Amino acid sequence: MDRQILHVDVNNAFLSWTAVEMLKEGSKVDIRNEACVIGGDAESRKGIVIAKSMKAKEYGIVTAETIYSAKRKCPWIKTYRGLKYSKYREYSNKLYNLLKEYTDIIERFSIDECFLDMTNYLQGRTLLEIGKEINNRARNELGFTVNVGVAHNKLLAKMASDFKKPDRVHTLFEEEIEKKMWTLPISELFMLGRKTVPKLNSMGIKNIGDLAKYDQRKIVKKFGKFGNQIWEYANGIDNSEVKYLKELPKSIGHSITLPKDINNIEELKPILIKLTERVAFKLRQYNMLANTVNVQLKTNQFVSFSHQKTFGHGTSSTKEICHVAKEVLDEMYKSRTPIRLIGVKVDNLISADEEQISIFSDIEEKDYKKLDRTIDEIKNKYGFDSITLARSLETSKDVKIVFKD
Repeated sequence: MDRQILHVDVNNAFLSWTAVEMLKEGSKVDIRNEACVIGGDAESRKGIVIAKSMKAKEYGIVTAETIYSAKRKCPWIKTYRGLKYSKYREYSNKLYNLLKEYTDIIERFSIDECFLDMTNYLQGRTLLEIGKEINNRARNELGFTVNVGVAHNKLLAKMASDFKKPDRVHTLFEEEIEKKMWTLPISELFMLGRKTVPKLNSMGIKNIGDLAKYDQRKIVKKFGKFGNQIWEYANGIDNSEVKYLKELPKSIGHSITLPKDINNIEELKPILIKLTERVAFKLRQYNMLANTVNVQLKTNQFVSFSHQKTFGHGTSSTKEICHVAKEVLDEMYKSRTPIRLIGVKVDNLISADEEQISIFSDIEEKDYKKLDRTIDEIKNKYGFDSITLARSLETSKDVKIVFKD
C-alpha cells in the first residue's frame, strides 16, 4: 500500500500571523494585501526582513535582506514590527491542533510546516479530499492560508507544497514527476545547497530532470553519499518516515463551518450529534475517557461562545456524550442568532484503564459499550459514514452538510 503523506505549509507565516493578530485588535487594513515586510526599525540599517508580502516579493525583496535594501528596491514599502515569538508559537499550535483531528502521526518540520502520515487514517476518503479540507479549514477557522502538498512520500509532498502559492493544494504523485518536477530548475530540488548548484550546472545539469537522467554512478563518485541522495530525490525516491512524538491528547474536539448560517436549534442538533459521534469514536481509539463535554458556537459576526458540563464519571459512550452535548446546547442557545460554526470537545481525559468499575454498573451500560465497539469495527473497516445515528441524518433539506473524518 502506498504511503499517504501531506505537507502543510503556512503562506508567509510571520506576516500572515501578524496580519491576523492586527485584524483581531481592530485594524481596518489586512497587511497581506499591501507591499510590506515584517522586520526591524525601518530607519536602522541593521534591521532585516523577517517576512514579506506577495506584493513585496514582486519587487525582488527577499527574506533576510536589510530593511534599508528593501527600501531601495521599493521606496514606499511599509514596515511592521513582528509579534513576540510566543504569539507566533500560539498560532503554530492552533494549526497543529487542527491537524491532530486527522492523524496522530505529525512531524513539526518547522514552526510553520508539518508532515502528516495519513496512511491508516483515510477512512474511506482520498488523500486529496483531506488536503483540500485542511486548506479550507485553515482559511475559514484560523484566518490564515496554507499550501498543502499531496503525495506518497515526504519529499514529493514537500515539493508539491512549494508549487504555486498562496492558498493552494497540489499533488505530486509518481506519474506526475516528469511533468511537474523535472522541468523545475535544479535549484528547486529539496535539500540542495546553493554551493552545489553551480557544480551541477558545470556538469550540464540545469533542471531536476537532467539530474534524474544522469548516470547515478558518476553523481555518487563526485558527491559521495550526498550525490546518491540528490539523485534519488530527483527521481522522487524517499523512504524516510514521518517523525513524531506519540502523546496522549489533553482534549479531543471536532468542529465544522456550516455552508449556510443556521438560526434554528433543531437544525443544529443533528449536526451536533454527528460531531459528537466523531469525538466519541476518536476518544475510544485513544482508549480514553472524558469527564467534561464542551460545545462551541460561532455567530455569523464571528462572535464565539461556549458552554460545558462535567460528567459524574469518565465515559467514552457515544450515547452519553451526545445526551450531555444536547443538554449543553439547549442551555447555551436560546436565541435566533445565525450560527456559522459549531464544535464539540471533550476535556479532562483519563486512560480507560483508570476507570473505576462500579458495582452498580447495569446491563444497559455494558450493552452500550458493546454496541460502541461493534460500530467502531464497522467504521474502521468500511469508513466512518458507513453507519451512523439516525437522528444525525435529520438536517434541513436546504442545508447540505458534508462531514469529514
